[in-house]
Amino acid sequence: MARKTKEEALATRCQLLDAAQSVFCERGVSHTSLHEVATAAGLTRGAVYWHFENKADLLAALWERASLPIDATLEELDQKYAADPLARIYHKTITVIRRIATEEQARALMSIILLKCEYVLETEAVRLHLVEAREHCMAKSAAEFQAAIDAGQLPAAVDPHTAALGMFAIFDGACFHWLMAPERFDLMQLAEQTFSAYLEGLKSCARTASASKPKKSPKEA
Repeated sequence: MARKTKEEALATRCQLLDAAQSVFCERGVSHTSLHEVATAAGLTRGAVYWHFENKADLLAALWERASLPIDATLEELDQKYAADPLARIYHKTITVIRRIATEEQARALMSIILLKCEYVLETEAVRLHLVEAREHCMAKSAAEFQAAIDAGQLPAAVDPHTAALGMFAIFDGACFHWLMAPERFDLMQLAEQTFSAYLEGLKSCARTASASKPKKSPKEA
């Protein structure tokens, strides 16, 4: 009996997450009430509060649901490219892009974050959660860039934190414009070309910086 109750509770939670994802995508986070989420799920408002404290809690659960399968794949890539940090950075980024391009939950979550969440006082808790999650991802990315520098794949002149920030800027920009008009371009093709070019640019940044320095005159030398 207890097992059945646990299974029923899990089913109700999934039902609420599906409803929240749908309503958030349609109306936006700040314009959606928990009562509307309950109605969309065919449940009572009390059922929402039994499982989730507020909209920030709901969004955190949506993030976790979309992230878990991606995290499992990223761990496999960590092992596959353990000795090749730069390949690890590239393939992990492309993998996340592919999930967004092909899987409904990942795509819906990115749409909510980039297009459907107005960051005002009411949704401050949502913003703080996303900032925390983003900082965690950014720190991991910077560590991988540092590993590429230590392995001699990138020049020492590369700042790992700036490199990670640049990669996230490209990632967010590509996803934003694709979600606005998916028919405009092929997200996967753009991602593969753009991230390859970005990493190649980082490889040459030290040479570029050296070439741009003014040469000393014989007297100065």
